[in-house]
Amino acid sequence: MNTELHAAPARPRRIAHLDMDAFFASVELLRYPQLRGLPMVIGGHVPPPAEQPDGSLLFARLRDYVGRGVISTATYEARSFGVSSAMGLMKAARLAPDAILLPVDFARYREYSRRFKQAVAELAPCIEDRGIDEIYIDLTDAAEPDAVIGARIKAAVRQATGLSCSLSIAPNKLLAKIGSELDKPDGLTLLSMADMPSRIWPLPVRKVNGIGPKSGARLVELGIETVGQLAAASPTLLHTHFGRSYAAWLMRVARGEDDRPVQTWSEPKSISRETTFERDLHVVRDKALLSQVFRQLCQQVAGDLERKGYMGRTVGIKLRFDDFRTVTRDHTLAGPTGDAPAIHGAAGQCLKRVRFEHRIRLLGVRVTGLVPRDQAQAAAAVDAQLSLY
Repeated sequence: MNTELHAAPARPRRIAHLDMDAFFASVELLRYPQLRGLPMVIGGHVPPPAEQPDGSLLFARLRDYVGRGVISTATYEARSFGVSSAMGLMKAARLAPDAILLPVDFARYREYSRRFKQAVAELAPCIEDRGIDEIYIDLTDAAEPDAVIGARIKAAVRQATGLSCSLSIAPNKLLAKIGSELDKPDGLTLLSMADMPSRIWPLPVRKVNGIGPKSGARLVELGIETVGQLAAASPTLLHTHFGRSYAAWLMRVARGEDDRPVQTWSEPKSISRETTFERDLHVVRDKALLSQVFRQLCQQVAGDLERKGYMGRTVGIKLRFDDFRTVTRDHTLAGPTGDAPAIHGAAGQCLKRVRFEHRIRLLGVRVTGLVPRDQAQAAAAVDAQLSLY
């Protein structure tokens, strides 16, 4: 009798990428359903809609905006005018002057983010959190076919939030990320390696996550405009213009190769908050406003540390001046803290080491050297005990 044991063949990987559709805008449309179907953008420091005597709401228009704010998101109706995320609001106003303009409400968006992720986790718990509006999901061990589990996840998200999402299931994270953009909004896209020639290779190279504006422009200069052209490009040409390491990566992604796992947890390296001012602030004439914002940033960082269960030992600041020069300073404490006054005090020490010769465009506060809060508190308790002897 042959008693040799053979391991079962590994299951083909099935990785999903879920991306909420125009997330911030969609959340706002739940609050203001009368704006559905209209061009709308979210961003900048603008007041909320004002209630009129007849009970109706008066919404700000993009044409009236003055400042340096940027768009956080836009409805698909606004995008049809060429408006896009991260675009300056002043530029967007020239493209879509009549678009509705709403302020950002991060607390509300975080709540809806929590809801959709919890709904997905009940069906497929192996999740990698990629931000407020997107996740990766490992479905390799799911018993149902891709189309069935994908539809169930989308239905669960809609039931929990009232919002739509676009979902792609593919052999790896690279293709899943690309796939979730192919059939937006409310898409369900199923990809295999056999779909590379028809669905992936015709796409512009910039559709590949990791090919940025500069490398994308350089590829186009070399006559490489699509993913398929990149797959067929000469390795020597890519090595010459991009270096051996990045060229090797370009060749892999053009073939749809990606072995990155879905990471369900990772240790944060830092927690930070920053703000870009609507106008450049003078360190003396705008001292009161700067002090208020500085204190708020420290309190927000402390709140983030508390919520995520961490403390940190090194406090830092970031300043960007009106000449676009960026300055950072750090101050390391004797022990980790998550206390807002302690963070404010340490950040204040950092400010004393900066020469203020220009107006301030951006101000930020960060805490690094993070350790879990319970671990830091346990270590502090041991130190306190030892100090008694």
